[in-house]
Amino acid sequence: MGVLEKVFYSRPGQAVATRAGLPEPPVLRRGTTWPQHQVVLAAHGGSRLAADTLALLGVATGEPVVDDAGGDHAPGYGGRIGALVVDATGIREIAELEWLRAVLRPAVRSLEPSGRVVLIARGPADVAGLEARAVAQALDGIDRTVGKELRKGATANLVQVGQDVTPAALASTLGFLLQGRSAFVDGQTWQVAAADAPATSEPPLAGRVVAVTGAARGIGAAIATVLGRDGATVVAVDVPAAGEGLTATANRVGGSALQLDITAPDAGERIAAHVASRYGGDARLYGIVHNAGITRDKLLANTDAGRWQAVLSVNLAAQLRINDVLLDPAVAGGLAEGGRIVGVSSTSGLAGNRGQTNYAASKAGVAGLVRALAPVVAGRGITVNAVAPGFIETDMTARIPFVQREVFRRTNSLGQGGQPIDVAEAIGYFLDPASAGVTGQVLRVCGQNLVGA
Repeated sequence: MGVLEKVFYSRPGQAVATRAGLPEPPVLRRGTTWPQHQVVLAAHGGSRLAADTLALLGVATGEPVVDDAGGDHAPGYGGRIGALVVDATGIREIAELEWLRAVLRPAVRSLEPSGRVVLIARGPADVAGLEARAVAQALDGIDRTVGKELRKGATANLVQVGQDVTPAALASTLGFLLQGRSAFVDGQTWQVAAADAPATSEPPLAGRVVAVTGAARGIGAAIATVLGRDGATVVAVDVPAAGEGLTATANRVGGSALQLDITAPDAGERIAAHVASRYGGDARLYGIVHNAGITRDKLLANTDAGRWQAVLSVNLAAQLRINDVLLDPAVAGGLAEGGRIVGVSSTSGLAGNRGQTNYAASKAGVAGLVRALAPVVAGRGITVNAVAPGFIETDMTARIPFVQREVFRRTNSLGQGGQPIDVAEAIGYFLDPASAGVTGQVLRVCGQNLVGA
């Protein structure tokens, strides 16, 4: 049970929520758990992509119920289903969207708590003709709306796949979405491209060294924990002042600690040198997770140069300098070919937020860096992605006044704040070697914020 659920279900929390007329937040299915009930597969036009991917994952599927009559009452499944996976890769015409309505309608009320709707389709760039491109964009609108209509912790997401995407390249994404690892990802759309992806394995990061900045506590500590679970050797990085927490994190996951201010001019060199000295001269980083970040919130009219510079230096400029060093093939302990770079953006950067001009600039810059760098390093097999968290329950957000905090928690489709592990699980998905076809993406982990999402 997460922090929000513990607060809500405590006697004081229930008393306050009852007086305010707030509904109980659903308890979300998290971790590497699969749906309890059957996964239903609906495929348009005989496509085999979703079916073969589910078979690769070892997921048995059932037949969909289709709303052929289209009357006032939707047909049902006669019981619960765990997920509906819709292969819409063949849809090109507006008239074909009726098929999508007919398979979605019976499912939305039959999903189990924390059930899943996963749409798989071509993106606008992967189809030809005005109507086909308009229809591809229409699917995005359907996905976002279905996400807002589902209840009891169920989610909907859309994966746009390139023409040559294979089941092996799609498997890590579909597995992530069906499992509880995607608990706080809702109403989102992102792309999977063709790639020579290895088969999914357990644990996926075994034998790989991954550095995580800001790892002493909160989201950073959760990232280190999830990566340790997935087999990674974690280099936990944080400022010297956080040394006690940093050591605790590193010890808990069986990794090593590096006390470092990432704004130091030689931060990249020191990370690489730590990898080479600790794990051998031939060792290289498989991944770097740029999690460290700060806030210095003020209305723009009250923001001085010091607050502005501090946030941009830690949250954005440091990443650029560290990447430049680690991407140099000549640097011992630098990033390996086929490696992973993951940044942490924010919904504040993508949608803006009052009193956070400096923070929004830095986090929007992270998203821009991901999109610009991904094609530059693609030839080396390196992927570059970012997560964009919404309201996450941390020590920092716990200091927000109760009423304001409750508004932030509730203004998303899942009716609650996310947990640090939700961000960590999305980062683990990006780091998975089987996610080789996922690059240049910014994935919002926000429960589908009702504003800006």
